[in-house]
Amino acid sequence: MQIIFYADGGAAEQWLTELHKALPLADVRVWQEGDSAPADYAVVWKPPAAMLQGRTGLKAIFNLGAGVDAILQLGGSLPAGVPVVRLDDAGMAVQMAEYVSYAVLRYFRRFDEFDAQARDHQWRFLKPRRKEEFSVGILGMGILGARIAEALLQFDFPVRGWSRSRKEIPGVHSHAGVDELDDFLAQSQVLVCVLPLTPGTTGILDRATLAKLPKGAYLVNVARGAHLVERDLVDLLDAGHLGGAMLDVFHDEPLPSDHPFWNQPRITITPHVAALTLRGDSVRQIAAKIKQIERGQPVAGLVDITKGY
Repeated sequence: MQIIFYADGGAAEQWLTELHKALPLADVRVWQEGDSAPADYAVVWKPPAAMLQGRTGLKAIFNLGAGVDAILQLGGSLPAGVPVVRLDDAGMAVQMAEYVSYAVLRYFRRFDEFDAQARDHQWRFLKPRRKEEFSVGILGMGILGARIAEALLQFDFPVRGWSRSRKEIPGVHSHAGVDELDDFLAQSQVLVCVLPLTPGTTGILDRATLAKLPKGAYLVNVARGAHLVERDLVDLLDAGHLGGAMLDVFHDEPLPSDHPFWNQPRITITPHVAALTLRGDSVRQIAAKIKQIERGQPVAGLVDITKGY
């Protein structure tokens, strides 16, 4: 079995060591420019077009992450008929739930304001927010969205979820489709974005969408920077319509030192760390799926190219 590997910015040697342990009979190599030798599988993160172009002999392409927008951007360079498989979880869902729970609790308990007061040596009581009036809306109710909802329900937050098709999750008020988006937004005191990035969701967090949130609402974006129209967020913060935001993803990463977000005190910035790919968990999952394919069995996590996720 031949496996080619490529990870933009990744520690290739460590990945190869883990893959050799999980699949000792496989020949695993790092793909380099000009490598056109046969391969059965490709394991990739943000691969160059030349790596996959014309490789119709591949049995599957495994994407090292939950988001597949980077690989789908290759378009016609993706070999026709070869399935693309994403990681189902590999430890990312619980990390995402931790991050979002922290962001929601920090804003709900007004810890951001207490931090600002402490820097000014102020000791001042702030009125608590009422939880029953603090509904959290999650845009995107796949594996990650469902795990976030589960975590927030443990704190007794009212949780709403929005997705293209209705998802029935215990304790979550479900909204679905374009017709129910406005109602979902109007009742979300915190809006959490975990949508896949597709042509239909690019720029979805724009002025029109964010203005439909209640006054003082808070935004948490842990999906992709291209979901957000950055200038619109700044304008709505300056106008007082939004209360703040916690952002982990950006159009340009690293975030340029002169970006206006750095000077906006109501924006909390983290460097794309909400959910890191755990190497060991990821390799074990990929190895298990390769073994399923070799046995002729179906695998979970197949990407629908037409939908973009």
